[in-house]
Amino acid sequence: MELLPAWLPEASAARPDVGGLAAARLLAAEMANKSRFSRTFLTDLAVLALTGRRSSTPPPLRIRARELARLVAEAFGRRRTVLLVDVTLGQATEGLITDRRDSVVAGAEWLVHNGGPAVWLLGAAGDRVPVARPAIATSARGSADRGWQSSADAQCQSDGGSVAEPGRWGAGSDVGVAGPGGSGAGSVAGVAGPGAGSGADRGRPHPASAAEAALEAALAVEPWAAGRRWNQDYRTNELTPPVRLDLLWPQERCVVEIDGPEHCHPVRFEADRRRDVQLQLDGYAVLRFTNARITHDLGAVVHQIGTYVRARRRDHAEGSHHGRR
Repeated sequence: MELLPAWLPEASAARPDVGGLAAARLLAAEMANKSRFSRTFLTDLAVLALTGRRSSTPPPLRIRARELARLVAEAFGRRRTVLLVDVTLGQATEGLITDRRDSVVAGAEWLVHNGGPAVWLLGAAGDRVPVARPAIATSARGSADRGWQSSADAQCQSDGGSVAEPGRWGAGSDVGVAGPGGSGAGSVAGVAGPGAGSGADRGRPHPASAAEAALEAALAVEPWAAGRRWNQDYRTNELTPPVRLDLLWPQERCVVEIDGPEHCHPVRFEADRRRDVQLQLDGYAVLRFTNARITHDLGAVVHQIGTYVRARRRDHAEGSHHGRR
C-alpha cells in the first residue's frame, strides 16, 4: 500500500476524498487496460492505499499474493520480487527462534507454492530449513480463481517455483537462507539472476508507442543524437521511488518526455510537473512533446531537441577548455 507512488505514480498526489478516489480509480483502470493486471484488483488496491479500506469482495489470497508480487516487481523495473525475512527478530531464546522459524518457513513455502515472491530467510542456519519443492499445477483452478487468473498467471504456474536445497541456490531458487557466517543481504540480488532489473522496453522505444518509434527513426540518422538512451529508470536518491524517463542523454543531462492524451488528466498533469521540477533541481532539462506533435511535426521536434543537446555539449566543451587554462 505504501508503494502507491511506485506502481501508480500519477496518483501520488491524490487525496482520500471523493475527487482523489475517483482519479485514483480512473488511473488504475487505465493502467489495467495497458497491462496484464485485473482492473478490479488495481482499482481496489488504489482505494486501499489511499483510505485503508479493503474491498468487501477481495480475490482469493493466493491470487492477491501472486498479483502483488508481480506488481511490485514491475513497479521497480524488476523481473521478480524477493521478500527478505528476519527469522530471529532479535529473539535470543532458541525455543522462540525455532517456533518462529517453523512459522516463517511454512509461510515462505506457501508463497512459493502459490506464485508469490521469492523468499530469503535471515538468521536461520541452512541445515535447519526443510527442503520443499512445490508441485506444478496441472488442474484448473476453481471458479473464484479463474475470474482473476490471467494468461501470465497460467505461465507462472506452468513454470513452477522451487525451494532449493540449503546452500545450493540456483537461478530458479525461490527460498534461500542468509544466516550468520553465510551469505548476507547482498545475496538477495543474486536470487533474481543477472539482468533481472532489465525492463521489457528498457534501452529501446516502447513497442506500443508509435510516437517513440517515429522519433527513434528520425534520431537514428542524426550524428548529434549519439549517446541517447530510451526508457531508463532514474531516482534522485535511494529513498525515492524510481521513475521511468522516456528518452535520456545522460552526459548532456537532457530528458525528453513523450506524452499521450492521458497526461492531460489533472492528477497526471500535476504528477508530471512535480517530477519535472525534481529533475530540474537535479540538474536536468526536461523537454516535453505530445504524441500529436511528434506525429504531425516530427522535423521541428528533432530540430528543437538537437538545438538543446548541441548547445549543452558546447557549454561542456567551453567549460572544460576554461578549466584547463
